[in-house]
This record gives sequence, C-alpha cells and structure tokens, in this order.
Amino acid sequence: MKENLNIILTFLDEGISRIKIKDPSNYNALSSKNIISLINIFKSLNKDDKTKVIIIEGSGKGFSAGHDLKEIRSLKNKPKYKKLFNSCSKLMLEIIEGRKPVIAKVHGAAFAAGCQLVASCDLAISSDDAIFATPGVNIGLFCSTPMVAVSRKVSRKKTMKMLLTGDPISAAYAKEIGLINDHYPISKLEDEVLKLAKKIASKSNLTIKIGKKAFYKQLEMPLSKAYKYTSKVMTENAMKLDAEEGISAFLEKRNARWKNK
Repeated sequence: MKENLNIILTFLDEGISRIKIKDPSNYNALSSKNIISLINIFKSLNKDDKTKVIIIEGSGKGFSAGHDLKEIRSLKNKPKYKKLFNSCSKLMLEIIEGRKPVIAKVHGAAFAAGCQLVASCDLAISSDDAIFATPGVNIGLFCSTPMVAVSRKVSRKKTMKMLLTGDPISAAYAKEIGLINDHYPISKLEDEVLKLAKKIASKSNLTIKIGKKAFYKQLEMPLSKAYKYTSKVMTENAMKLDAEEGISAFLEKRNARWKNK
C-alpha cells in the first residue's frame, strides 16, 4: 500500500505510540484514504507488544472536522457511500475492540466524525478552547454514525440536543456531560496528556488488555449477566502472574515488576 503522508506515526519511550493526522489544509478530514491508513496503524499497534498506550491528535488549527465533504459529494452512489461509512465504523471498532488504551489529544474543533473519533477513544483530553459538534443536520446529513459513539458516552437528551441543533459545545461542557475527561490551557495540554499516558503505561499491559475488553463487553449486557461475565474475567485475571506480582508488591511495599503473563 502506498504510504499516506497525512498520517504520522511516532514512538516514544515507555511504550507510548503517537498517531498524528497531518492534513491541516483539509482540517484533518477523515477521508477514505486517511481512514484506511488509521485502521491499518491501529491494527499494527494493537499487535505490537512494545506499545502500551496510543495517543491520537490532529495538526494545524484543530483535531478533525470529520468526513471530507468534497469526497462525499463526489461519490454519488449507494455502494460508495456505504463503503465510506462502513470503513469509518470499522475504524471506531478497531479503537474500541483493540488491546491498547487510546487517548484523544484534542485542540480546536472536533466535528461530526471527528467528534465520533473523540468519543470512541478510551480517554479524551482537550485544550480549554476546544469545541465539539455533530453538525450534520445543518447540511442535511444527520450524524447517524457519530451518534453511536457519542450516545455511549453522553446521556440521551444531551446527545439529542447536539444532534438536533448541530450547535458546538465548549470543552467545559464536554467534560460536564462526559464526552471528555478533562481540559487544560493549550500550553499545558501536551504535558498533561503525556503524564496520563505514562501513568497508564506503567501498569501491567496484560491487565489493561483484560480490563479494557471486559469494560466494553459488559456495558452491553443486562446487570446479572454483566456480573456473571466479569466474575469469570476477574477469576481468570487473578490466575495471571501479574496479579500475583502486583498483590505481592503492594503487600511488600515495593514497585511491581510486570511480566505481562
């Protein structure tokens, strides 16, 4: 596959991998080309034992404006529309179902599929001046796939207001309704995101993988089934060497030496 220069992957110490959408002239749009590249990168990182945490961010003035409207206008037939939206859904599922925690580092605007991408990440930290919106209703194209991700992080009435009005919301309100975890001055955003990534990377990679999978799976279950499932997960987790090591380290008041087994 031809290299996509719009998507930049870098590796930091401590098991932190960074994905940057670098297409600022197109407001980091989730074009078909960019979506496919992101899917492939997430698949690769989810299989990479050295990667413990993934950070995704945009470049230029903002995070991502969502789908490329010029591309959408050019498609003109049902199979092409379906292929695009299915690919975008596949990207979001790769993030949710992947083994690694994903942090969205957001500045500027995260609109439509860009807002969907933020909601799909496990954690999201933004600048104070970031704004979020599902504005499809304004152009006659309801944000139906973005609402899948947003409605799983935000209550129904607040999600519906975003969807029905298309109005942008502030970082402070996005935190209040649970779309993001926190927001900081732009000058502190990088440090705060890295601080969070390093803290997560210091944990057992195996334990994080087990927990992330269980978290999303149990959300879709009735209460009694969720408890039955997570009891089984915790039992299997307790049998792992990292659980033995972690408990011993805590009782012995020392740092754990993870084996990821």
